[in-house]
Amino acid sequence: MTVNLVTNPRQERVDAARNRAKILAAAAEIVASHGVEGLAMADVAAAAGVGVGTLYRRFGDRSGLAYALIDEREREFQAAFIAGPPPLGPGADAPVRIRAFLNAAVDRTVEQLDLLLMAETAAPLARFGGAYDAYHAHLSMLIAQARPDADAYVLADALLATLAAPLLAHRLRDCGVTADRIKAGLGDLFNLAGQRRVQ
Repeated sequence: MTVNLVTNPRQERVDAARNRAKILAAAAEIVASHGVEGLAMADVAAAAGVGVGTLYRRFGDRSGLAYALIDEREREFQAAFIAGPPPLGPGADAPVRIRAFLNAAVDRTVEQLDLLLMAETAAPLARFGGAYDAYHAHLSMLIAQARPDADAYVLADALLATLAAPLLAHRLRDCGVTADRIKAGLGDLFNLAGQRRVQ
């Protein structure tokens, strides 16, 4: 009797996931050490211990790899503010969650600033849609809970404008503004919006 050996599809998925994790970890380390400019496919493949062909098949090119790095971190961040522990996740009062979200969003942007700078400047409206829409919906919901008389939709845009990667890069790198100062300013901006409107 002849037995045909077939590859276990589940095992292939596990191996693919393991390779993906190794590739993204290697790419993240290279970006952290050398910036986006240092993200060369051959170097990432060597650091991850995979063939360059595997890298191109999975990510297409250098920009596809950069977007995968953003996407991986973005999923973690969204999971944290949607379903993670308080105060970032559910379970704290809306004003506390707003401050936690804004602080975490500053950290998240600073962490991948070069990658987000590349992504947000790829096209005139590249910053909007996707993650921005998720941030905006989340922040609008919390603002409406915290300040029912405020225009939550517009205020969410005003707060998120401060987190644009080009602006953050300019302030942090060219103007010497710290991430902590930006966080404090965002908190002040939200507090100002909560004051009684002048008629």
